[in-house]
Amino acid sequence: MKKILLLTTTLLFISNAFVQAQPKKKTARVNPMAPIEEVKNLPNALIIGDSISIGYTLPTRALLKGKVNLHRIPTNGGPTTKGIAEIEKWLGKKKWDLIHFNWGLHDLKYMGKDGTNLVPKEKGGVVQVPLAEYEKNLEKLVIRMKKSAKQLVWRNTTPIPPGSKARYVGDSVKYNQAAARIMKKHGIPTLDLFTPSKKNMKEWMRKADVHYYAHGSQALAELVAEDILNRLKI
Repeated sequence: MKKILLLTTTLLFISNAFVQAQPKKKTARVNPMAPIEEVKNLPNALIIGDSISIGYTLPTRALLKGKVNLHRIPTNGGPTTKGIAEIEKWLGKKKWDLIHFNWGLHDLKYMGKDGTNLVPKEKGGVVQVPLAEYEKNLEKLVIRMKKSAKQLVWRNTTPIPPGSKARYVGDSVKYNQAAARIMKKHGIPTLDLFTPSKKNMKEWMRKADVHYYAHGSQALAELVAEDILNRLKI
């Protein structure tokens, strides 16, 4: 009997050791910029934006599951200059039910004169897209997007926390004011993400960084999802 118990214990020990030694399968990370499989008879919405929108794409998509096919451009939207260069490719031939869009944080950041990313003005950096050029570019983009969408919604640019590298507190306000003139001219509604982000900056946003913690991105996703549902009357 003792031999049987000893043998059983030994086999269990070996079995457990074998299981523990096996490499754990990593959960595949979903790429928010990968194309989605559309569900028939659902409206198609497109998100255009930078890494802030990349951060809330998946949670927004989850909130809209079964209600809206939420697409996004397959890249970081960057500054308006990148938008001008790539907008035809991003829009394709589809007639979108809604385009939710933003440019700003890349336009207002400072760059090295040789193209080096994020060089403070104190060290010779220059703003990537000056305010006047930003406003002109944004109008061109709005005019183009109107041809491919039943509705457009502007998401205003989120705030810049103190100490952010090569971005300066208050610049989002200036660029949003320029954007507001274009949106008013073309009758485009605005989803205000600046105000709630400013109010909850310490909780939602990283210190001295324009990016958000995961729960901050989730909070933005809830605002964006609610806005999309309201615009599409779902």
